[in-house]
Amino acid sequence: MSEEVLEEKLGISGWIVLVIGLILTLFPVFWIISTSIKPMGQWLTYPPVFIPETIAVENYVNIFTGAALLTTFANVPMITDSIVDSAICSVFGTLFSIAIGVLAAFGVSRHRLGGEFFPVFLLAARMAPPIAAVIPLLILYSVIGLVDTYIGLILAYACFTSPYSTWMIASFIDEVPIELEQSAQVDGLSTIESHFKVTLPLIKGGLVATSLFVFILNWSEFLLALALTHGDIITIPVQIRSFTVYSGILYGPQSAFGVVAIIPLIIFSLIIQKHLVRGLTFGAVKR
Repeated sequence: MSEEVLEEKLGISGWIVLVIGLILTLFPVFWIISTSIKPMGQWLTYPPVFIPETIAVENYVNIFTGAALLTTFANVPMITDSIVDSAICSVFGTLFSIAIGVLAAFGVSRHRLGGEFFPVFLLAARMAPPIAAVIPLLILYSVIGLVDTYIGLILAYACFTSPYSTWMIASFIDEVPIELEQSAQVDGLSTIESHFKVTLPLIKGGLVATSLFVFILNWSEFLLALALTHGDIITIPVQIRSFTVYSGILYGPQSAFGVVAIIPLIIFSLIIQKHLVRGLTFGAVKR
């Protein structure tokens, strides 16, 4: 679309709304990056310092070394272990969620599993706040010994994100004509084989897009990780919470940790960009 056509479609008011939306979206990212490179004296100054004159590299050094700041009584929490723990739980939680989502999505989309009620039940389960299930889940985990374990947190992540992955994957499956599977079955494939050999390769872009969204949910999840772990495993959101010491909140190192936590998501998105765009636009043109 040319710039002239774009300007004609948007108009002045459209551009104003677009610019305001862009500022509101990007300002938090700018602010966390700005705070991560500010020296301690500029964290809470008024008027605020948007671009510091000197870059405080020590904010990033401290979160990797666990060094103590001169004005605090505690060391800055190290991020290495929490990054590893978050990566393990998020990756495997996403894999389990996608595996469950694929099977459930084929059941809902192709076989109308549960009739009209089951998809609504899935949506209701996804909309329910996690706090409603945290206490019963914690009691169950205490009985079977899954508190503060990788498998316990991975299973919790998979359970809470599988309704989301099921709905997304089912929407992609709905866009693939069922006649393709029926033709494959005429040629000798079973029903399950036609699902996995015909339809599944056609929606790989949708699977990638769903995987990214589920991974982001797992990577940034706080409540489950806080309730189901007691110190042996600590994820990034829980670790960020620990940047509170006797003298206040370590905003600089905390923001630096936030910047570091965002980087894997950006890299992952760039690597799978082609499949991500294809998945997000899948079904945009109706047959």
